[in-house]
This record gives sequence, C-alpha cells and structure tokens, in this order.
Amino acid sequence: MIRTVSLVTAAALVLAACGGPNGDAPGSGAPKEGGTLTFAVGSDAGCVDPQQVGSNDTIYSLRQIVDSLTDQDPSTGKIVPWLAERWEVSPDARKFTFHLRSGATFSDGTPVDAQAVKDNFDTAPKLGVKATLAIGYLSGYAGSTVVDEHTVEVAFTQPNAQFLQATSTFSLGLVSSASTRKTPDQRCTEGVVGSGPFALDKYVANQSITLSKRAGYNWGSSLWKKPGEAYLDKVVFKVVPEAGVRTGSLQSGQVDAIGSVGLADESALKAGGVTLQARANPGVVFSLSFNNSRPFAQNAAVRQAIVAGIDRQQIVDTIWPTGTKPATSVLAHTTPFYENLGAKLAFDAGRAKSLLDGDGWAPGADGVRAKNGTRLSLTVTWFANAATNQPTLELIQQQLKAIGVEIKLQQLQIPQLQQITTSGAFDILWGNITRADPDILRSNYSTKLSNYYRIPPTELDAALTDQAATADTAQRQALVAQAQRLIVDNAWVVPVVELTTELGVAKTVHDLAFEASSRIQLHDTWKE
Repeated sequence: MIRTVSLVTAAALVLAACGGPNGDAPGSGAPKEGGTLTFAVGSDAGCVDPQQVGSNDTIYSLRQIVDSLTDQDPSTGKIVPWLAERWEVSPDARKFTFHLRSGATFSDGTPVDAQAVKDNFDTAPKLGVKATLAIGYLSGYAGSTVVDEHTVEVAFTQPNAQFLQATSTFSLGLVSSASTRKTPDQRCTEGVVGSGPFALDKYVANQSITLSKRAGYNWGSSLWKKPGEAYLDKVVFKVVPEAGVRTGSLQSGQVDAIGSVGLADESALKAGGVTLQARANPGVVFSLSFNNSRPFAQNAAVRQAIVAGIDRQQIVDTIWPTGTKPATSVLAHTTPFYENLGAKLAFDAGRAKSLLDGDGWAPGADGVRAKNGTRLSLTVTWFANAATNQPTLELIQQQLKAIGVEIKLQQLQIPQLQQITTSGAFDILWGNITRADPDILRSNYSTKLSNYYRIPPTELDAALTDQAATADTAQRQALVAQAQRLIVDNAWVVPVVELTTELGVAKTVHDLAFEASSRIQLHDTWKE
C-alpha cells in the first residue's frame, strides 16, 4: 500500500549528531510550564512566511508556527504522522491520499481540513522566486481533491517519489486559507497564520521575531514527548549579527540560547557551563556555486583548478565547529543516497597549477594569472547568515591566491539573495541548502526548474528528473549517485564543507531538540 513510505525509510541514513539534545540535567527536576526563551540568531531573512524562507536563522522561529502533514524521525529518517494520521501512496507515486486528524485549528480559529491543505498546495507553486523549495517539492502538481472534510488526495502529472518527505518540511508547513489569499509580499511582511504550537506575535525587521504559545494546542507530531500545549509561554528570537556579542549575551544570561557557534567560542562557552549542541545538516553542502554563463565559469580548466586548489581539511580544522566534516560530495554524508566522492575533491595545488598552465593562464608579477590580457579574477558573493562564512571565504581567498586565482569578496544582505540569483548578477555564490532528501539536487541544479547557476542542459537533467519520478529504491539511489558524479566531475559547483549546526544552550534550558533537517523544535523545550 504505502510503497513510497518504504522508499523513504529504506533510503534514510542515520543522521549523525555531534551532540545530543539538552536533556534533563541531574537535579533539574520535572519539566516546568511557562517562561520566555530568548534565542539570539545572526541574521534576518526579511520575510516571515515559512513557505518563502530558506535561511536557517529565520527558519528556527518560523518552524514553530506551522505544522506539517508528516514529520521525519531525525534518527532513522522514517516519515511519521503529524497532522495526517495516515496516508496511502499509489504504486506509481503519482497520487497521495492523506487522512487528517480532527480537531486541529489554525490560530485564527479556522479548521485544518482538507480544503486548507488544497488551498496551500494550489497556492504554493504560484508564490514566486522566494518559494524555490516549495515550488520544487510540488513539481508536476496536477491538483488536490477534497474527498471529505478530513481526506485530501494530492495528484501529480508524473511519479513524485520525493513528495512524501517534502510534506514533513517547513517549506510545506500549512498556513490558513486566509493566509494563502495574501500576496507573496504581504505574507512576507505581515506574516501568516499557522496551526503550530506557537503563533507569530510580533515581527520587527532586522531586530526580532516574537512568538506566543497557542492555548488549547493538542495535535503535535507523533515524535514529540509532551502531549498538548508547549511548555514555554513566549519565544523571542533576537537578531544579533556579531558572533562575539551573541556569545557574551549567553554567558551573561541576557539570552538563553544562540545559533552559529564558531570554533573560537567553544572553549569559553564550555567553561561557562553552556551546553554545545551540534548536528550535521543533510542536503547540499556549503559550496562555491558558479554562474556557469560567465566566461570564466564556462572554462572547465578554471573550474576544476579551483576544486583542486582548496584545502578543505584546513578550513574545517581552522574555522568550523568541532566534528565538522570537509565536503566529500555535493551532498552531505547525512543525506540519503550520499555518494562518497572525496577522492575527486582532494586538495592538490600542483594539479591546480598544472590545469591552469595547460590552459594558457600565466602568473603575473603579483602572482595572479592572466590569459590574453585578462586577469583570472572572480568575485564571490556571500551573505552574513553564518558566523563561519567570512573567515572561511578569507581562507579560501588565500588558498586560491597560491595557485594564481584572485578572489574578491562581496557581502550582501540576505533579502538581496533572490534578486541576485534571479538576475544572475554574480560570478560565484557561497551557500548551502538543507534538506533530508536527495531531491534537493533537482531543486538546485535542474535546468527545468529555476537553474540559478545557469548550468547548461546535459544528461544531469535526466538523472535529476528520473530520480524524483522513480519509486524503486535501488534505481533511485543509482540515479542520485549519477547526478552527484556529474556535478562533481564537471565542477559546476565547488563543494567545500558540510554544515554542522552548533548551538549554545544555557544549562537552565532543557529538551531543545533538533529535527531531521537540523533546525530546532521547541514544543518540548522548557526552562528552570
């Protein structure tokens, strides 16, 4: 019956953690109701609609206001009930029937029913460039049918093996029907109404997002420990861009938890009794993604030289949190169907120089190579959504200078990301995308979707399309492996380092847990 469910569970790997949740400490006693949790993050995406946001710092808060049809076990990858009590998937993975639990409501009082699910899935594909993830998850969407109040049938024009896992993500978290009728800009600036354990109380751009507990909430994920309402009364996410200020605020007790802990702050936080929680993010690793329509990027020798000229282990050892792994594929090792291509990504400065020599790039007086009067100079565009970004890029800058490639760094604000990617006004983008399913490769690199990186049409398209369409586990794994090899062999992107999410959590905070995509879930969290 549930053929695609077995696909997801069989494919799932144990999503390795570098540290466990901040569970009950000795002597902490029974969990307590009430209180406000203050969480410092480094950035604001400028949007409070979870279906249009991709930045971890903002997802931390918005994940709390929306429920999903399903949830994903972070230990096994298994898809389990949430708003949907059960489901059936057709043998060809084109039709998904969800049976909703009764009694769930959005924070505006309207029911979470089959019509609301239909409204969400009908609307999400039309949201535009900010909703890249949601649009990709619904690729080939043919429509939804309301069978009865608590039963909805979702159909696709072709097999869509990844869709069941997609229903567990924040990107397809459900919002009220009234919210679906707002314009995309209204949803971003005004926010949306969800059915989650917390509701959006106040948003001040670049300053804070405040959430309040939902009274009467009683339809949480089957993975959660506490029945009914959340423990906390309020959660405040403060935007604190400076890593040192976040660390100091946690040490002084001004905040209860912080994101984006860097290697340099680990010792001081541990000495102060702070718990460090870390977990490797599945999905696309932090990479240098070329605009493959630019002349430099169309030169395979240049792309491959940059791949060989980066010492990933040095980057990990120097900058990233303890337990971080250098990239060994375009996918993190915690992603289902990850293929180890580490040998193809090995640091080899001699090979990098040889590739450039062979292509006619000669070193100039300042060490930067040139060919036909053109300097080998590229600009990497990056955004301040992780404390590790700038030091990582500065080290890459030094490493590539050693092989004769000049790298300039351009920092932009997160709200500019969509405009930059859509317009193609970049040489190289630095970033990652988290998802506990390999279909994230199709969302990022298929020329049939947004194709932000201007990859030319190749056999990669067929591999990406076919892996999303097959319900056969072995066949899908082979196609995902082929796609990874094609991306790495052609160096359309340069994988650098896996993202390890590391949080600092005060010892008075308990059960602040990671979900399957290494974002946080606060329903079970409580404070002494």
